[in-house]
Amino acid sequence: MKKCLFAGTLFLLAFTVLGLSCNSSSKSGKSMSANASDSDWFKGRSWLKGLKLEPHASVNQAEFSRQYQMNSKWWDEAFNFLKTNDLINLSPGSYVIDSGNVTAVVSELTPKDKDQVNFEAHRNFNDLQYVIRGKAEMGVATYGDPTATVTVPYAAKNDVETFTVTGGNYYEADPGSFFIFSPKDMHRPAFRIAGYDNIKKIVIKVRVPM
Repeated sequence: MKKCLFAGTLFLLAFTVLGLSCNSSSKSGKSMSANASDSDWFKGRSWLKGLKLEPHASVNQAEFSRQYQMNSKWWDEAFNFLKTNDLINLSPGSYVIDSGNVTAVVSELTPKDKDQVNFEAHRNFNDLQYVIRGKAEMGVATYGDPTATVTVPYAAKNDVETFTVTGGNYYEADPGSFFIFSPKDMHRPAFRIAGYDNIKKIVIKVRVPM
């Protein structure tokens, strides 16, 4: 009788462990599938709606996918603005695309030197940044980077917080590809590359859905 009870206990224990293992594998499979789905969707480029520009390799694909799915209308409006306007000849200034939600700012400027440009981050808006003419450099770091120090605390009025960061990655920005910075990113925008003393760029602010 004791042998039967012992064998039964072992069977129940093995069944429970097997069940937990299967459940864990199932959850892991879902997570991998979701990540793969984000990557496939991003690489498919259907979200560009025919825009002939490339997203920069630094774009956080999973976060952009999440932002886009929350309100694709605002992103579609931003990409349509880029697609339907002659950006080279577009006059500098501010363009309201969707009042309060999507705004474009076109500027022609002499980029500042690297040491004059801090990292910054936003909470209420994503930044889509594209260098239309010329070339500049962009710095990118994850919000919360341990090497970051706040230089100017967050101001809701301007939706900006600035930092110094000893880490981060740096990339050339030139015509052909655009950057997207979400609130999970800190960015050091468009500072000078030697030989490029004048650039034209566009920044499109896309609201983060509440």
